[in-house]
Amino acid sequence: MDRLDIRDLPPSQRHTTIHDAFDELDAGEELIIVNDHDPQPLFYEFRAERDAFDEDGYEVERRGPEEFVATLPKK
Repeated sequence: MDRLDIRDLPPSQRHTTIHDAFDELDAGEELIIVNDHDPQPLFYEFRAERDAFDEDGYEVERRGPEEFVATLPKK
């Protein structure tokens, strides 16, 4: 399991950083991201673009007004 807090990254760098980190995972591992907003668009992006994304195992938890923790599992 890798954890990536992207709240301090400029928005233009966030998705690229997340995609790169996900691609480095082995099958069966998970990427945990901490974001300042609901990452719902990222879910749809991964579902459309990453065959290795396990959408059934995706979870997101709101922990505060600007803290969302999402789990992106890799098949």
